Amino acid sequence: MPNVTVIGAQWGDEGKGKIVDWLASRADMVVRFQGGHNAGHTLVVEGTTYKLSLLPSGIVTGTPSVIGNGVVLDPWALKSEIERIRDQGVEVTPELLMVADNCPLILPIHRDLDALREDASGAGKIGTTRRGIGPAYEDKVGRRAIRVCDLADLDHLDPMLDRLCAHHDALRAGFGEPPVDRARLKSDLAEIAGFVLPFARPIWRDLDKARRSGKRILFEGAQGVLLDVDHGTYPFVTSSNTVAGTIAAGSGTGPSAAGFVLGITKAYTTRVGSGPFPTEQDNEVGQELGERGREFGTVTGRKRRCGWFDAVLVRQAVAVGGVTGIALTKLDVLDTLETVKVCTGYMLDGKKLDYLPSHAADQMRVEPIYEEIRGWCESTQGARSWADLPARAIKYVRRIEELIRCPVALVSTSPERDDTILVRDPFAT
Repeated sequence: MPNVTVIGAQWGDEGKGKIVDWLASRADMVVRFQGGHNAGHTLVVEGTTYKLSLLPSGIVTGTPSVIGNGVVLDPWALKSEIERIRDQGVEVTPELLMVADNCPLILPIHRDLDALREDASGAGKIGTTRRGIGPAYEDKVGRRAIRVCDLADLDHLDPMLDRLCAHHDALRAGFGEPPVDRARLKSDLAEIAGFVLPFARPIWRDLDKARRSGKRILFEGAQGVLLDVDHGTYPFVTSSNTVAGTIAAGSGTGPSAAGFVLGITKAYTTRVGSGPFPTEQDNEVGQELGERGREFGTVTGRKRRCGWFDAVLVRQAVAVGGVTGIALTKLDVLDTLETVKVCTGYMLDGKKLDYLPSHAADQMRVEPIYEEIRGWCESTQGARSWADLPARAIKYVRRIEELIRCPVALVSTSPERDDTILVRDPFAT
């Protein structure tokens, strides 16, 4: 049976949590392969809302779930999240959750550095979640990271702490902060080790066994392609690669494991934090989209910026992200609009573009070219088949397919798991 990889095809917040939850009931394993607990996934199952940041979305369905080595893991955040959903009736055991033992850790010093940098950046703020994601990835690449496996051998941690603290002490001094409290850091690690280690294992072996036995693996991406550190709106991006190709390095599987790549995209566009947003509507339309779509960040609670669907950006995300089919979410948010606009191109200095240029200054200056589409002004909420959709809503979906050069495989019409129209089954492809 084929595997499925789910990634965001915009700036994140596209509704990946619901789609992964919907698919997870048909998968044998769900795998997170990049990012950290800056990614918020909201699931609504039988009227109960689950807010996940680090745990794979399959955890709620009872599907064996994996946190891969490409994720940067805050062990304290993991403990808090497990305890929170336990209070909601979901028991997380080492049989249900597996954590890669070579996964790098997010430490308190990473959160400190993240906040210090943002506060000192002034107008140059990137808009991070201040959760230490970027600094943790920096230490991984700089070969200074403390990893999950290191928690099992704290007696040999001192040389690693020497290297780590030498780097961070110099950075902290530049901000007028005292050196790292090594004794406290080591004590904190010793305290959390007993909680994390039962979940730790060489997960590449489990994934290899699953593939050899024909199990269905669902790979769950975080953020979106437009936040990819290489292919996104740099520097207003996350600190990892968010494209489907990342599953190979981020989980210990080969690139052929990706299978059907499902790109999640809203029927309009949103963005949290700073950075270019060509179709942003800082007006009544944007306000209506935000209110109807309940556009507040799952992790930060920050209000999302809202705008029209940008076919240029999604087409670009489809190409660089390796997307096979699209899951279109929140179609129902557009139900009340008499006219819906779609961006089909840009103008920059009198020249028409069919892509977003790489330079940040140019990205800020592009002017969208819109195509107006008559709205349907009927409810699509809760629709579960094409027959339930107004004809003009179907026309809108078909036009999006044409513009992004990618077929729509799923349409989501509410946060509820079963309010989904299946056009093409990713697992049957």
